[in-house]
Amino acid sequence: MSLFIAYPVLAAVPGALFLAGYLVSRRPSNALAAVTWIGYSAYETAMRLRWLCTGECNIRVDLLLIYPLLIALSVAAVIAFARWRMNRSRAG
Repeated sequence: MSLFIAYPVLAAVPGALFLAGYLVSRRPSNALAAVTWIGYSAYETAMRLRWLCTGECNIRVDLLLIYPLLIALSVAAVIAFARWRMNRSRAG
């Protein structure tokens, strides 16, 4: 995850993938994961540019909340998409 701190734009990649998953499946969990990842990318970019953090930003307690949230939403979105695919393949 520290890769996303060094290169915040990379956090938009999972966001784009979840957005694509939403456009295909219309699962709300995929949309929520996409918005969260893209929002995190913007947030981390602002942190890197020192817009949200003036001075010493080495201790990032905020990530103790953000990373588990991103992981939980991502897992839920992947499961929802997989269930959608399974149901779709069974139906036809």
